[in-house]
Amino acid sequence: MSLFSHTIHVLDRALDYSALKQKTISNNIANVDTPQYKAQDVVSFKKFFNQELSKGITAKRSNEKHIPFQSSTKSLTITHRNVQFNENGNSVNMDQEMAKLADNQIYYNAMIERLNGKFNTLKNVIKGGQ
Repeated sequence: MSLFSHTIHVLDRALDYSALKQKTISNNIANVDTPQYKAQDVVSFKKFFNQELSKGITAKRSNEKHIPFQSSTKSLTITHRNVQFNENGNSVNMDQEMAKLADNQIYYNAMIERLNGKFNTLKNVIKGGQ
């Protein structure tokens, strides 16, 4: 039996995703004037994998005893190499990065509020509903 519900684990993974996204966006903003720097972005592994599957990659189980594929909430950082916004070869679009930063902050705050609600519920249960 687990002390915490599956929801708390999912919220923990969501906060990890948000932290990686924050780090990546901050790195892009810090390198806005670096020549030849290519902007990075964070995508969920599931989204990336589904994009690759749509290109024609298929996985089949030849025996029902084989382990099935399971979805993952892992995230990865990708670099867009064929994009250029500035004359020095830099691909950081400052307006787009600031919008992503604001969006990520809202997402992070929502996950923290939900996690606080879960912990408040646990605290209420421990106190006996008082």
